[in-house]
Amino acid sequence: MLNREELRELIDSRDLVSDFIHLETQLQPNGFDVTVDELHAFTGPGKLDFSNSERELPDTRKLQPETHHPDDDYGWWMLEPGAYKVVMNESVNIPKDLVGIAFPRSSLLRMGAYTQNAFWDGGYRGGGEFLLRVRNPEGINIKENARVNQISFLRMNETEDGYDGIYKA
Repeated sequence: MLNREELRELIDSRDLVSDFIHLETQLQPNGFDVTVDELHAFTGPGKLDFSNSERELPDTRKLQPETHHPDDDYGWWMLEPGAYKVVMNESVNIPKDLVGIAFPRSSLLRMGAYTQNAFWDGGYRGGGEFLLRVRNPEGINIKENARVNQISFLRMNETEDGYDGIYKA
């Protein structure tokens, strides 16, 4: 697993992570905190098959944050229990000798919510989305740009063929 210094070097030299808000705050001892750009509610079903030839992503509705005070620069999402799609601010450029694994931040867990993530393949370049699940019966409030997820990167033998799915940038 890459440490803070290795992550900083790859961010500086190879744009491992870009479009971040504040490098020193988001760079952690063994990962990188990613932040919320958009939240979406699911409004329809999805379809998934073996070959992906019939795959259809579900419709979603973008949720609008609300400000609590006129001088607030950023708003809040007041989330009821349920599942939400998170679109993160950051983009990644994962070399073919790394993989990414993402986990919820412990603060989110302590509020009764968690994220679920897919594996980040070597060779993937682009933005990211993940699932936010609110289990707290009273809901939670999340402010725009909140750090909710952390990606850790692990070294592997370089793969000849990196990520080649439809979600690449």
